[in-house]
Amino acid sequence: MNRLTRSLSSEWRKVRSTKLWWILAIVLGAYSAMMAAMFAFIFGAMSDEMGGIALPAQATANMVYASVSTFGYVIPLLLGALMATGELRHRTLALTFTLEPQRGIVLLSKTIVLLGFGIAVGIAGLLGAIGAGAPVLAATDGDPMLGSGETWLLALRVLAALGLWSIIGFGIGVLVRNQAFAIVLALVFTQFVEPVLRTGAQFWEWSAQVAKFLPGSATDAFVGASVMTSMSSLDPSLPEGSGALGIWGGLLVMLAYAVIAVAAGWALRWRRDVV
Repeated sequence: MNRLTRSLSSEWRKVRSTKLWWILAIVLGAYSAMMAAMFAFIFGAMSDEMGGIALPAQATANMVYASVSTFGYVIPLLLGALMATGELRHRTLALTFTLEPQRGIVLLSKTIVLLGFGIAVGIAGLLGAIGAGAPVLAATDGDPMLGSGETWLLALRVLAALGLWSIIGFGIGVLVRNQAFAIVLALVFTQFVEPVLRTGAQFWEWSAQVAKFLPGSATDAFVGASVMTSMSSLDPSLPEGSGALGIWGGLLVMLAYAVIAVAAGWALRWRRDVV
């Protein structure tokens, strides 16, 4: 067994030994179920006899199931941040570096393991969204599109996006170090600051172009569907937003955020006396 394999095994057991990951998985599953059911009902009501907007079945299903990443990416972000700050808070990182002095190996193993657990948390979110959203779509005379390959490709992109968010959270946690501040920062930015910025930015062309590169916007572009990026089609009174980055553009921007977050943590904290 080589050093990386040993480190991966150690980090895997370390995450599994806590209740954090499966508690967050339950939270994301319940939150995603609530959001998906709500939007499925809204979209179903839009195509009734009240003069609403009828959306294509695939687009409707995509936006319902993509609510996992659109609104729930804060959960894997918290997972990564709390795993980093938890080790710093309880000083378990000192023992890790004693057993494996090569800090680069430890950093690599942590990011790989967190990617896996971010995907695992995302699976719980998708189960909640599909389990609640599909029946509501069917009940409102919509098509859940569960037999469509496009639906399952979107689900895979959702999982990849949430895995990357756990890595971004880990980098931020290493930089911030303080657990309470990391939680507040994640919640305030994802649930208030960025949504306000994204909504307000659509009123000017230059700001809309900049807003495409915000992390949430990049996530939605990579996933390929989002209520946030479809506001102008859902509500004609809103201004037309600028074109999204596209799937590959969104992926590249997300990868850049992950690399920058981890690299900054490495340069400013990890190589120093972080314990």
